[in-house]
Amino acid sequence: MNGTFFNYLWLLFFLVTFLWPALNQRRIDTLRLSLMNSLEKKGRSRVITLIHRQESVSFLGLPIARYINIEDSEQVLRAIRLTPDGMPIDLILHTPGGLVLAAEQIAMALKRHTGKVRVFIPHYAMSGGTMLALAADEIIMDENAVLGPVDPQLGSYPAASVLRVLKEKKWDEIDDETLILADVAEKAIVQVEAAVYDIIQDKLPEEKAREVARMLTEGRWTHDFPITLERLRELGLPARPGLPKEVYLLMELYPQPAQRRPSVQYIPVPYRKDERRLKE
Repeated sequence: MNGTFFNYLWLLFFLVTFLWPALNQRRIDTLRLSLMNSLEKKGRSRVITLIHRQESVSFLGLPIARYINIEDSEQVLRAIRLTPDGMPIDLILHTPGGLVLAAEQIAMALKRHTGKVRVFIPHYAMSGGTMLALAADEIIMDENAVLGPVDPQLGSYPAASVLRVLKEKKWDEIDDETLILADVAEKAIVQVEAAVYDIIQDKLPEEKAREVARMLTEGRWTHDFPITLERLRELGLPARPGLPKEVYLLMELYPQPAQRRPSVQYIPVPYRKDERRLKE
């Protein structure tokens, strides 16, 4: 009898172990859709999320980096096609960037949409993510959120840095592989600058649009340079604070993988200014 009881107990344990992650993910998905539905009703819009978090793979917990890829562009373009002409699109964006081709496809699709396009940035949208933000009619950011330069990268090297080699060294000191890389780097900068100009040309005067496109692509800053809300406004781009609370709540439903020892901890409730939680 005891053996049978323990067998059932082990069976229950294994069922809970294997079923709980799936049930929990379903719960999270339901909450996400509920918040997205709330945003859509509030803005009478189509809400699309493009959120890249570091994720864990299987039971080993190995982290993988997420970025904008062709699959993302296919899904976002399909969502845009399913959106009626004239209906606003609200894109919630959180990404380190990704493939230029995929980012440019999404950006041009957003630009062609006949309804108003708003991009919500709760934390950061770097590189290709910045290209998507530039395509929006309005960029709505957390006051501490940032965008980044869109200068092309060739593997682990910035294209602008590869070209600098040609200026710093004599031709006979440069190997063939570097010369080929420099040729590709020059083409990449020209292509991305032209793409950025096409995206922002209707938002700024022509000379200003060309200046901003050149500034973002020429390698003036490192690739992770933070472009703040204030700097975007100085450049004349349509950026403002005022993220809806649903966006923050939605981001909490895209958690990073759990760690044994968290690097950040706090009591997760809002405090009032006049509230004293510690008594002497």
